[in-house]
Amino acid sequence: MGTDVLDVELLYIYLKNETMKTLILSIACMFGATFAMAQITTPQTSSASQEAAISQGNWMIGAGLGSTNYNFDTERFNIQIEPRAAYFITDNVAVGAQVKLGLTAYDGGSMFEYGVAPLVRYYFPEGATPTSRWFAEGTVGIGGSHIKDNDGDEPVSLLIGISGGYSHFVSRTVALEAALGYTYNKSDVGADSGMSGLGLTLGFNIYLPGQSR
Repeated sequence: MGTDVLDVELLYIYLKNETMKTLILSIACMFGATFAMAQITTPQTSSASQEAAISQGNWMIGAGLGSTNYNFDTERFNIQIEPRAAYFITDNVAVGAQVKLGLTAYDGGSMFEYGVAPLVRYYFPEGATPTSRWFAEGTVGIGGSHIKDNDGDEPVSLLIGISGGYSHFVSRTVALEAALGYTYNKSDVGADSGMSGLGLTLGFNIYLPGQSR
């Protein structure tokens, strides 16, 4: 009888130890699998909503309103409207043109500004969310200005701009955006004064599918 009890106790201890080993091994395997999946999982950089809008073959049509542009040289504020249109030559990259129209107010008068420039815009996959994208844009074109009864105007001069911004997609085809950029334009009241400064632009874009879609 005593031997039977001893055998049962030994069997219990054996099964208990084996169960603990199995439990520990299972937990270790679970953590190992989770760590491995974390290592091989690619972070999400885009989503179907905004990814489709900026795909190859689509068109981008919109405008920006720059009402906080500051001119370092003349210390004046201006308001600019910038209609634009571009075509996506590949995913995330659009090439097109924009028109710059502006009215500058300063002490003693006002000035009308104009310009046209080809543009290249790139949407970064990094940092994307289902409804947003960061982008960078560059422009090189011609611009000018006109002041009534002033012989110092430059009708045409070099126009260079570079900016970075954020697009928020309110739908699959419409995005609101804000951009901070630097613009150089020599057109000004006098031929020797360059028009250079930082500017904040708020705008929108409509994304239209190409004919192949």
